[in-house]
Amino acid sequence: GVGAARAGNLTFMVGGVEQEFDAAKELLTCMGSNVVYCGEVGTGQAAKICNNMLLAVSMIGTAEAMNLGIR
Repeated sequence: GVGAARAGNLTFMVGGVEQEFDAAKELLTCMGSNVVYCGEVGTGQAAKICNNMLLAVSMIGTAEAMNLGIR
């Protein structure tokens, strides 16, 4: 989120040619504390989608538990 971006604590999940990742890694570490090479082109996006889905499932579960508790 915005707070992590301001603090430089973002996580970058990167896909692409490994040599190009190595060239860009130094720049990415200026903006984030975690820079992960995921493999071929598109694998960084796939990892991010999986991460977002896991977060959504967790948030839905929390909301359902709160709703059940209120009732």
